[in-house]
Amino acid sequence: MTDKRMTAEQVVSELRSGMTIGIGGWGSRRKPMSLVRAILRSDLDDLTIVSYGGPDVGLLLAAGKVRRLVYGFVSLDSIPLEPHFRAARQAGAIEAVEYDEGMLYLGLYAAACRLPFLPTRVGLGSDVLRINPLLRTVRSPYDDEELVAVPALRLDAALVHLHRADVHGNALCLGPDPYFDDLYCAAADRAYVSCERIVPTEELAPAASVLIRRHQVRGVVPAAHGAHFTSCEPDYPRDEQFQREYAAAAATPERWVDFHRRYLDTDEAGYQRAVADRDQQLEVAR
Repeated sequence: MTDKRMTAEQVVSELRSGMTIGIGGWGSRRKPMSLVRAILRSDLDDLTIVSYGGPDVGLLLAAGKVRRLVYGFVSLDSIPLEPHFRAARQAGAIEAVEYDEGMLYLGLYAAACRLPFLPTRVGLGSDVLRINPLLRTVRSPYDDEELVAVPALRLDAALVHLHRADVHGNALCLGPDPYFDDLYCAAADRAYVSCERIVPTEELAPAASVLIRRHQVRGVVPAAHGAHFTSCEPDYPRDEQFQREYAAAAATPERWVDFHRRYLDTDEAGYQRAVADRDQQLEVAR
């Protein structure tokens, strides 16, 4: 079996401007942030991002990487609205495609099944049909019932972060909720998994808990604390203090420049060192 280990930079080198990229996780939970930070350091732009969004979306918007955003929500969980997303929407800076959360799931599921759409009753009689002109209705061939046709959300690439993986691409979720990371991988032409730790295949037990299987995965990226500052339970919780610092920095261009210089004008190792230095300073101050 193939050893699929890659660096974040190797993953990004396989991506192209203009691609449609799905990002797993949920809000500010278990996001593949080390891969997102690698995109920030790249020349990629003009991206379409599909996400139950959190700071992944916010950082890419702040960096001007996104042309089109397909989303069910964009939130930091404990901070209801992601600040960079709010600014981009208020400025009309991106093409926004809004779905009900269930519709986004159906769009990914349709793509995973290689179907053009999936029918649902979700959205009938609501404004989601008005604000999203991509949504159309169809008639059931069996009883002529009117249904909403949710179009497939086919992805060029998917980025997800899991707790454990082997070198071949099998990946295990240890947390309370797998979200829809497996669907992102199935809906994509190529999927990349960053993980907290690479382990031997036999440690990915029980087999029923393996969320993502090797045939879906092109690359595996070892990335300890790679979801920071989002949560990666049970390995670590969300860094709420850092998240508040992030949100506060988004309030003005000057503060964002300072935040960017401190944490993001560096590689992933530099980011992790800056976070560790900050934690040490806070500990001394207590």
